[in-house]
Amino acid sequence: MSLQGAVGAEELIFYVNGRKVVEKNADPEQMLLFYLRKRLRLTGTKYGCGGGGCGACTVMISTYEPASKKIRHYSANACLLPICSLYGMAVTTVEGVGSTRTRIHPVQERLAKCHGSQCGFCTPGMVMSIYTLLRNHPEPNSEQMTAALAGNLCRCTGYRPILDACKTFCKDSVCCQSKANGRCCLDQEEDLFDREEKESVGLFSPDEFQPLDPTQEFIFPPELMRMAENQPKRTLVFHGERIMWISPVSLDELQDLKAAHPDAPLVVGNTGVGPDMKFRGVFHPIVIAPARIPDLNVVECMSDGLTIGAACSLSLMKDVLRNAVSELPEEKTKIFCAVLQQLRTLGGEQIRNVASLGGNIISRKSTSDLNPILAAGNCMLNLASQGGKRWIPLSDIFADGVGNNTIMPEEVLVSVRIPHSRKGEYISAFRQAPRRENALPIISAGMRVLFEEGTDKIKDLSIFYGGAASTTICAKQTCQTLIGRYWNEQMLDEASRLILNEIVLPDSAWDGKAEYKKTLIVSLFYKFFLEVLQSLKTMDPCHYPGIPMEYESILEDFQTKMPQSIQIYQNVELSQSPQDPVGRPIMHQSGIKHATGEAVYIDDIPSVDGELFLAVVTSSRAHAKIVSVDTSEALKEPGVFDVITANDVPATNEFHYSDDPEIIFARNKVICVGQIVCAVAADSYAHAKQAAAKVRIEYEALEPVILTIEDAIKHNSFFEPKRKLEHGNVDKAFETVDHILEGEIHIGGQEHFYMETQSVLAIPKGEDKEMDVYVSTQHPAFIQEMVAASLGVPANRIMCHVKRVGGAFGGKLLKAGLLASVASVAANKTNRAVRLILSRGDDMLITGGRHPFVGKYKVGFMKDGRIRTVDAKYYINGGCTPDESVLVAEVCLLKMDNAYKIPNLRCWAYACKTNLPSNTAFRGFGFPQSGLVTETWITEVAEKTGLSPEKVREINMYKEDEQTHFKQKLDPQNLIRCWNECMEKSAYYSRKTAIEEFNKQNYWKKKGIAIVPMKFPFGLGSRYLSQAAALVHIYTDGSVLLTHGGIELGQGIHTKMIQVASRELNIPMSYIHFCETSTTTVPNACASVGSAGTDVNGMAVKDACQTLLKRLQPIINKNPKGNWKDWIKEAFEQSVSLSATGYFRGYDANMDWEKGEGQPFTYFLYGTACSEVEINCLTGDHKNLRTDIVMDIGCSINPAVDIGQIEGAFVQGIGLYTMEELKYSPEGVLCTRGPDQYKIPAVCDIPEQFNVSLLSSSQNPYAIYSSKGLGEAGLFLGCSVFFALRDAITCVRNERGLKKTFALNSPLTAEQIRAACIDDFTKMVIGR
Repeated sequence: MSLQGAVGAEELIFYVNGRKVVEKNADPEQMLLFYLRKRLRLTGTKYGCGGGGCGACTVMISTYEPASKKIRHYSANACLLPICSLYGMAVTTVEGVGSTRTRIHPVQERLAKCHGSQCGFCTPGMVMSIYTLLRNHPEPNSEQMTAALAGNLCRCTGYRPILDACKTFCKDSVCCQSKANGRCCLDQEEDLFDREEKESVGLFSPDEFQPLDPTQEFIFPPELMRMAENQPKRTLVFHGERIMWISPVSLDELQDLKAAHPDAPLVVGNTGVGPDMKFRGVFHPIVIAPARIPDLNVVECMSDGLTIGAACSLSLMKDVLRNAVSELPEEKTKIFCAVLQQLRTLGGEQIRNVASLGGNIISRKSTSDLNPILAAGNCMLNLASQGGKRWIPLSDIFADGVGNNTIMPEEVLVSVRIPHSRKGEYISAFRQAPRRENALPIISAGMRVLFEEGTDKIKDLSIFYGGAASTTICAKQTCQTLIGRYWNEQMLDEASRLILNEIVLPDSAWDGKAEYKKTLIVSLFYKFFLEVLQSLKTMDPCHYPGIPMEYESILEDFQTKMPQSIQIYQNVELSQSPQDPVGRPIMHQSGIKHATGEAVYIDDIPSVDGELFLAVVTSSRAHAKIVSVDTSEALKEPGVFDVITANDVPATNEFHYSDDPEIIFARNKVICVGQIVCAVAADSYAHAKQAAAKVRIEYEALEPVILTIEDAIKHNSFFEPKRKLEHGNVDKAFETVDHILEGEIHIGGQEHFYMETQSVLAIPKGEDKEMDVYVSTQHPAFIQEMVAASLGVPANRIMCHVKRVGGAFGGKLLKAGLLASVASVAANKTNRAVRLILSRGDDMLITGGRHPFVGKYKVGFMKDGRIRTVDAKYYINGGCTPDESVLVAEVCLLKMDNAYKIPNLRCWAYACKTNLPSNTAFRGFGFPQSGLVTETWITEVAEKTGLSPEKVREINMYKEDEQTHFKQKLDPQNLIRCWNECMEKSAYYSRKTAIEEFNKQNYWKKKGIAIVPMKFPFGLGSRYLSQAAALVHIYTDGSVLLTHGGIELGQGIHTKMIQVASRELNIPMSYIHFCETSTTTVPNACASVGSAGTDVNGMAVKDACQTLLKRLQPIINKNPKGNWKDWIKEAFEQSVSLSATGYFRGYDANMDWEKGEGQPFTYFLYGTACSEVEINCLTGDHKNLRTDIVMDIGCSINPAVDIGQIEGAFVQGIGLYTMEELKYSPEGVLCTRGPDQYKIPAVCDIPEQFNVSLLSSSQNPYAIYSSKGLGEAGLFLGCSVFFALRDAITCVRNERGLKKTFALNSPLTAEQIRAACIDDFTKMVIGR
């Protein structure tokens, strides 16, 4: 191979935030993310998934094009960008956008002040996506804004406040005067929400915001401009530890390289090869980067079409096609439009900005959105090699791939020719994915038909599908058979059968969607059939009748619109001092730091001298004996320090909190896939990971392998105790009712998907066996206890610190303790600091989540809708160790009544012991599952009695002071108030009528609406679990340092605690600082769980502040005109102690399971949600149109934080009930191990109209300042979307005469919706 002048490795030159970086040893395997974080110490850019799926690592890349003298800015995922690809480019990270040390950028300021961050981990990525958009379009429209955020995920906020911040930059500041009545939404609000004077509607004031000034931004580095203009381009070669990177500058040179290294991949955006190397164990010793070759970047408009270079990014392709569509006659641009349709939702903006057209084609991925439409559109490929050039039809590389028309290993794809469409030619592209945006398709399709001139007789037809086989496939025989047929129903029927015969799906699909895929294959062809009929009518209305009116809406796809929203809360009393912050929408204390990337999370802590990185080795078997563990190969790997196993644990390796132990390292056997067997410590994360892959474990299978609840029931495998609650006389009541219904519902699990994965940094102090443990957890005292026990030292030697946690939702309790112990044992053995940061895939594999659930029920009711008796059994899949499963089962029972009085009731709960990773606490803790079961049978009773679901709900709701099924008193008046207010604010009945009208006029699209009440009991079951303590110091300059046992998980607890201290001490919030939660300042703190953080810690902070104020009172009385600083100085001089602890004993609570009665809860929250959806009956896709929530949360301490909690929980609920699907292989291996396979809600999933109002004048005597703990409650309300979908499906089934009852499981995905909307196509598939 000829590499003239490229003998030694090159220097890599690029800029970061305006500073020059010269890297002498650039390693092609090093991604920009880790380079920024570890080499340049710029930790604002976060690691969220490592695969370009979450947007947490978004940065802005700027390049200069000397020919056009244009600078291009684009967003990209730093986790996929090899540093070697950045030669001559400028990178801007969140630190370069603005900081508290220099100035804060308007994007950062507005995101923070609009309350757009909760845990703050995703915020820097959000800032960068918005910032990049504003650099290119200082006044974007709302469509550009929602598109810019499609590649960014947030697990906390539910997106509404982030979008509020975005709207402040949009020029079409989304007012809805375009609505039918031409009035502004703010006027309509007055009718919708008859607001009293005491109510307030804005959570922030835009007039405080600094204006956006484009002249203040970084300029493009002049040195890079000079380099681009003056330096002759030359080949760049970078040698890494294992890989060589070659970046040629001419096509000839590329052809020579390909001849010498036919197997070397060409990498442009690294969005295909990168994830393959990272997650699928693919290895390439040589990588060729052709992005700098002019021939591969051409864009040419020819008389018969467009030529686009293979290295052009998909974003560039999108712009080129858009321009062509605006300039050319419609007849010529049908292929362009169809390709644009796919480009709109392909990946996120960050992926499209770097992914190349050529990479998309050559990778021949089954899930390509573009290949089917490019193949159907007769696109041509221009191939080059040393042997010369040739053009081949793109379809040939898919059709059958025989003969000389497959691409040879030494050939290079230079460019792609996309032809103009012709007269009489119709082309469409389709896709259905688990989420509308930023998700790989389940099925994608490209279809084209050409008619004989002036007729509807088929002259040429091509149909291509993606997602159905290992690559794009063509329905070739079908297309040939149909030539000469006319475009009518008869042809449709024949075509559907032919396609199903021809396209055979492999049965091996782990996603088990074969039936759905087949249904989509014919449904999408039917949609094409309708589109063409409609187009024929437009062309010649006399000859072609088109399609029936009620079919027309199906031709429109669901679009993402900028949501509208209203938030209503109570104003503070006029008499309240302006300085007193309680009850006001105060910004999150760390909001600005989140937005500038200055907020420090565990992995942002600077590295300690000599620290080691840990990679865990996990079991690949669900139930097996460990025969041997061979670490010899791993220890030979570069940089490896040691391997840590169960033998290295000085003391406790198994914790017996109940009969079955929780285990740090597996010793003799493994009981689930993902159990930690050992861990490798090395000098870098990459080395540790590479060595971990070399550890060889030999297993001997053990029986039985129990994976599902059904398996557990069969093998009688349960954790003890099983729980039961009984009330009234169930069996007798069944004899007297009019009707009995029985059923069962399956509810899938849910992954926590906190944005910050499990993280630990353990630092041995070097004396007295002391150790500092920095860990991302909800429960530092428990971490301290576990680590101390595993190391065999007293707890007073282990200092556990938590500053903030990047999301937890229940997932950072017990598992965080086991992982902290793994890191601490390693630190103890090596006597070095050890950092353990789980990759997203390992985190999802190891940690478990919400319990999968089966509910079986038998319900007796009267024909007027009164429910008299219920007999239910709940099974939860606990996984392989007890964790909190029995507790979750108990809560399922205690909260199963939801908002309904059931006179006779018997329910059992069983925690199943299976060979899956242990499931654990998750926001809502059992109630989201048992509540859904209850609402399901409520809906079924409505169907049986012919009453509407809301009537059955009203009839059975708690009405006056009553007792629950475990004899705890409750006063439901606020439940009824929430219900009535939500009915009114959502205009339920008038919308229901409008929906019925819509459904009559639309056959393939249907709307549904549902309103669901909620009673959410608050309490932790025992007093000792809700005790809390605080420590408050006042320094002589008057500043106050506050700490307490609560953890900041994004729920704003520190902000609220500072509000409490500010009120109690009567000083401004700015005087008070919170540093961290630590076991050294507040010992034995309880976990921040169960929505109780503010309730209990607030009481402790209040107690401490009152103690201090009492001591200061004599001094204040003496000098009432003095100020705070004077009083503190005087107090010090009088030797008055300026430090106090505060304590709260906890809420009294008890439950006697023998008798089935008690007072396990302190008080109740109430709420109601009304949601409206629209479904597409052909694909199963749906859109959330509107949600109204009314919540009773007492008197809010901080309405901005509280409304954020309600919305965030609600959107997590939408995920649980409609989208998030965990898939396991038959061997018990989790297949959904990252955002690529596991879809949480994105911007496109939140309701288009999202209104939240807090119930006014509600009091709660039990909690601080009459507030209520509300972190979890809102999640269950997400099921209003589930039941709205059910309502829409019921309408479809009634219209089609499918009257009999039907079961819907959760999550109610597109697949299930499609299967429930039975029609000729589903029958065709099932009949086969």
